[in-house]
Amino acid sequence: MGKRMYKFIFLLCGALCVCCTGCGKKLENKEKMMNKQTEIYLAGGCFWGTEHFLKQVNGVLNTETGYANGNGTDPTYEEVCTDKTGFAEAVRVVYNPEVLPLSLLLQLYFQSIDPTTLNRQGGDRGTQYRTGIYYTDPDDLPLILAEKEKLSKAYDNPVVVEVLPLKNFYAAETYHQDYLDKNPSGYCHIPKALFEWARNANRSETKQRIYEKPSSETLKSQLTPLQYEVTQNAGTEMPYQNEYNKEFREGIYVDITTGEPLFLSTDKFESGCGWPAFSKPIDNHLLKRLSDKSHGMSRTEVRSAKGNAHLGHVFNDGPKESGGLRYCINSASLRFIPKAEMEKNGYGAYLKLLNSEVKKH
Repeated sequence: MGKRMYKFIFLLCGALCVCCTGCGKKLENKEKMMNKQTEIYLAGGCFWGTEHFLKQVNGVLNTETGYANGNGTDPTYEEVCTDKTGFAEAVRVVYNPEVLPLSLLLQLYFQSIDPTTLNRQGGDRGTQYRTGIYYTDPDDLPLILAEKEKLSKAYDNPVVVEVLPLKNFYAAETYHQDYLDKNPSGYCHIPKALFEWARNANRSETKQRIYEKPSSETLKSQLTPLQYEVTQNAGTEMPYQNEYNKEFREGIYVDITTGEPLFLSTDKFESGCGWPAFSKPIDNHLLKRLSDKSHGMSRTEVRSAKGNAHLGHVFNDGPKESGGLRYCINSASLRFIPKAEMEKNGYGAYLKLLNSEVKKH
């Protein structure tokens, strides 16, 4: 194919396709940069057990017990126990999304609770023992709702896990911090066997990968001309005639430039747009979202956080039951790794997301 014809195809795609963006467009100053740690607040009954369970998980960097989303300021344990403050016993979880994506963290958290009981876990009763997910990043909400919807399908009774933005959080008294470390035989509503399960839930025999963007020269030697044009110059491939539009095997989709995990087959759906469509990423913090005003349209571009590779765009016309988003992604930005090959390619820790078995109570 001649150079002129090659350039013409890219220009035509840029003008007609809804998943493209202007070549060479400058990144905005307000773009979200990858942060190796982020946070979520989880309530799962008595916080002694919930905190001890969560701190076992690989990728959790820090935990802190406290009181979330209640009325008043700086409550004491005794005040919360009156069941009149509205506070929930909760755990602040600081985690590394590169090791522990939010999708997996939530699925593991669900294993430690009965999501169908209201204001009760184990033998503890009262509003302080309600289950809840409290987020500080609004972009996490669609992902949380999608995971809650997946959970709901495993139960006959309604799932009553509260999902709200974090209104407030006050650290609990010192003696409540790391309580079961200091008191191994202390009360806990979570079976001890689950602690060992959590400790091994997302650990892989393979060494953790390091995701770094190669030089431009290296990328040119490793990528096809189409992959380079899409990822580095924000080009767009042809609709329907791309590698993964009709790919629905189990597996993981990673950034073609760095290898970083981005999407799962369990979140892929047929949207009819001609490109791979996903209801959510593995974790929102693995992506950058940028305002795109090119081609007379107002859209949100998505790029990989580590590789800064152009992926596609995100729209608000996805499945409502899965959070309402549609990530329209170029196949040329991705590498698909089938489930059977994930372990040997260094993605064994992500198999849990494909093999998730919801524990019924």
